Amino acid sequence: MSQITIPLFPLGTVLYPDALLPLQIFEVRYLDMIRRCLKENTGFGIISLKAGAETRQPGEKIDLAKYGTLVKIQKADAADSNLIKITVEGTQRFELHSYEQQKNGLWTGQVTLLPADTTIEIPEDLKSCANALAELIESFDEKGITPEQIPFSKPYRLMDCGWVANRWSELLPLDPTTKIQFLTIDSPLLRLELVSDQLQDYGLIKP
Repeated sequence: MSQITIPLFPLGTVLYPDALLPLQIFEVRYLDMIRRCLKENTGFGIISLKAGAETRQPGEKIDLAKYGTLVKIQKADAADSNLIKITVEGTQRFELHSYEQQKNGLWTGQVTLLPADTTIEIPEDLKSCANALAELIESFDEKGITPEQIPFSKPYRLMDCGWVANRWSELLPLDPTTKIQFLTIDSPLLRLELVSDQLQDYGLIKP
């Protein structure tokens, strides 16, 4: 697989394909990046910070995870010249090989885009993971959670191993190392099996 260069947006979070994430962009380096992405209809990579700060610091040094997710801009509000509010959607996992900082402070990375998950129907012994997620989604209305606040969009693919595994990977209060580990797993079935173990540990499903 060939490598490509993409702009990077380091964050203290881990994003998965099909996730939605609202962002407020105010640093000049990222305002320029977003304007260019909107003009050229291109995306950028969200990748987790292992060390360093999200906002620019004097003598900035960062350490990035080896895997991240390419995103596309779903919504953008650029009414203020010094602030752009966007919502991005995760599209494709990538492996990061190297990264460097440009003169304007923007980080770019040499990455390999990874294949999308194969659609695998959830086996009987893991359906409790999907059932628990369905119950959680149904409870959103009761909790006053609006569609704009839900960190993923329809269609809800509750019979798809990868989709269910990714949603729980985002929602569970897992440590960053575990979240990144789940992102690296190519097999959606294996990812869901590991998520099932976590759901049992949190008492959300029965062993």
